[in-house]
Amino acid sequence: MELISLSDGDNSFRVRVLGRQSPGVLHLHDVLDAEVVVTSSFVSGRLAMSLFPADLGDWSRVLDLLAAGQDVCWRDDDHSPQIRIQPYNAEHETPAVRVEDPSSSCVSVLLPMSLEEGWIDEQRRLLGQVLREWPSEVLNPSPGVLHLPIVP
Repeated sequence: MELISLSDGDNSFRVRVLGRQSPGVLHLHDVLDAEVVVTSSFVSGRLAMSLFPADLGDWSRVLDLLAAGQDVCWRDDDHSPQIRIQPYNAEHETPAVRVEDPSSSCVSVLLPMSLEEGWIDEQRRLLGQVLREWPSEVLNPSPGVLHLPIVP
């Protein structure tokens, strides 16, 4: 299932949720395995990533910032792909996504895309589908385990 799907036919950026990482293991049960998929006529690649419940809440807030016309960075840590989205890139006069892999390959890709109006609302719809398909199930975590709620 896709959490993010941005494409203009030439360039595409997707984050696909593959499923729960460790069903039945209380402190990992709500962690989702996912992958970043980048495709263009020049490059294509995949990066594995894990999504925590807080990451989904962060994505919801990022969508609000994008709707307000702000550039955003999602997943800015040393252990996962860094995703930067510009609702308007002045050089290309379109929205653009930059994906960086600082932890292993050190590769960075910029994808300018001519996205149709309503692309942010479509990402909200995809987030809603992911939250319905994989709702947070750990309501009472074990002592000493930090559990952050999802804020859509």
